[in-house]
Amino acid sequence: MTWTPEQSETLYNLPNWAQGYFHINAAGNIAACPSGEEGGETVDLFALTEDILRRGLRAPLLLRFDGILRQAVARISNAFNHARKEFGYTAPYQCIFPIKVNQQRHVVEQLVAGGKEHGLGLEVGSKPELLAVMGLNLDPGTPMICNGYKDREYIETALLASRLGIRPIIVVEKFSELGTILKAAKELDIKPEIGVRMKPRIQGSGRWKESGGDRSKFGLTTRQIVEAVQVLEEAGQLDRLVLLHFHIGSQVTNVRSVKEAMREATRTFIGLRELGASVEFVDVGGGLAVDYDGSNTTNDSSMNYSLQEYANDVVWHLKEACDEQGLEQPKILSESGRALTAHHAVLITEVLGVSNYTDVKETNSAEEGEPDMVFKMSEVYERLRHVAKPKRDAQRREAYHDALQLRDEAMLLFNMGQLDLEGRARVEELFWATCDQILELEGEDDVIPEELASLEDAMADTYFLNFSLFQSLPDSWAIHQLFPCVPLHRHTEEPTRRATLVDVTCDSDGKIEHFVGREEPKSVLEVHTFEENDRYFLAFFLVGAYQEILGDMHNLFGDTNVIHVDFAPGGRPTLSHVIRGDRVQELLSYVEFHEHDLISSMRKNIEEALEAGHMTFEQSALLQEHYERGLAGYSYLTPHNTES
Repeated sequence: MTWTPEQSETLYNLPNWAQGYFHINAAGNIAACPSGEEGGETVDLFALTEDILRRGLRAPLLLRFDGILRQAVARISNAFNHARKEFGYTAPYQCIFPIKVNQQRHVVEQLVAGGKEHGLGLEVGSKPELLAVMGLNLDPGTPMICNGYKDREYIETALLASRLGIRPIIVVEKFSELGTILKAAKELDIKPEIGVRMKPRIQGSGRWKESGGDRSKFGLTTRQIVEAVQVLEEAGQLDRLVLLHFHIGSQVTNVRSVKEAMREATRTFIGLRELGASVEFVDVGGGLAVDYDGSNTTNDSSMNYSLQEYANDVVWHLKEACDEQGLEQPKILSESGRALTAHHAVLITEVLGVSNYTDVKETNSAEEGEPDMVFKMSEVYERLRHVAKPKRDAQRREAYHDALQLRDEAMLLFNMGQLDLEGRARVEELFWATCDQILELEGEDDVIPEELASLEDAMADTYFLNFSLFQSLPDSWAIHQLFPCVPLHRHTEEPTRRATLVDVTCDSDGKIEHFVGREEPKSVLEVHTFEENDRYFLAFFLVGAYQEILGDMHNLFGDTNVIHVDFAPGGRPTLSHVIRGDRVQELLSYVEFHEHDLISSMRKNIEEALEAGHMTFEQSALLQEHYERGLAGYSYLTPHNTES
């Protein structure tokens, strides 16, 4: 039976999470379409990966698509502008990028450049982020939302940034900051622009719902907001309160949380206007989710609403509140960092090898002279092989129960010394062959009964990938975030193997056992047979938000090679920027192992080994060469099928 790319797209649920940015082409390879629109310029990612490797770079590779960043800004802006037009909202909307989501300079610069026509602003949450943004080439009047806890130096620097043409709005996260802002502004003779962050009574939904509610980390209570208004009024600075901010958490999965938060925020906005504050902006914070698994549900890795529904809810609630009270409409800001960046980055990694110790599709039945336990297990195996097809579920369950009991009995005999090592090995061989038959043969409804479902996990292969989970996909390890994983190529072949994935670190947690399914997450990934002499690549998608900046150096595996991909005139894909991954010597220097000291110490150790006669001169030269080349090399491995 012929396998088609369309079948692969369905199998990996690709149309529902890719948002039009990725598809499988007729050649059976993953292709990217940065415009997200049918008929837009596309690039074959497998062919592109081969071209990059021929340039001398090695996997793992992180591909960033600048066009997807530009398109993401446009999509969010267009959704809000469509809602404004539909509801008659005349005040403008501006998208804000919180750089904590992806602080890589080239990502921020691409968003700034692509967002100019949409009035994109930036959000900073710390002094280092403030300094980074101030060093960018921003248009005059670009809003810079200053969040996070602040000391005097942070506040003074933000105030002085206004002299550069930037428009810093300093958001009061805790009440004591207000006095510092007013004092610093007076001493510097600069009129501040101030925001207040309300502490929402309601919580969001999903993993980060604790960002809202009474116990949330940031924000002012209603009482503190009223006190802040009084302090500003007494200081003659009430006109400097220009922004109301709130945030109910990242990756808000349920749109009901958005609706409830907007009701609370609009009432607070009305209250501030009634107290005499001419609030110009309402910043609805982050929270716009990304549908990582494509299920369109309230699962932690999904969302039960669309971008347009989200924009409609924000705009409608503000429009209704202003109309009811006869108030001037505020400008709308949103900090949708995850939605801006998640899709633009793809991690390409290569399979190094496969472990499939349970793969015993063909085995010999028991032979004369073998232990009785081997004959008993062999009888179960043969009984299952020769029953007419399709197997009834009852027959499959019975065979599984018998095989489990015999395996346990064999283990007991082995521990008592009544079954030798070869006998135990034969029992194990026949047990797994029986399990393989149970999985492969059709049941009454071609569905594995619940009782047998764990077999699929037990029989799965382990595919070893040349990457570090802790460096490149830390959220997969830390919070079991789902990231779509799809073979990069071979989609004209049916993926007949089932696998879990492990990285090259020595940590047992460096594994992935949850994958995007068509309806719900699954515990194995469909992959193709790995051939030792061929190269096989897997791609992880939607990794552009948080992953790079959260990644650590577990086992001293560093940043991967990074390539920005764009299109030259005529539609030819081009590598607009290449960022070399960490060299070993760079990673070692982070933990105080410096190259000069290491080489000097190694030379000393070699001389002592030569003096003791433990190595030849030729061996010493080879070791020194390997050592120095290793220090200067990429921290990841070289697949054996690419070694010279």
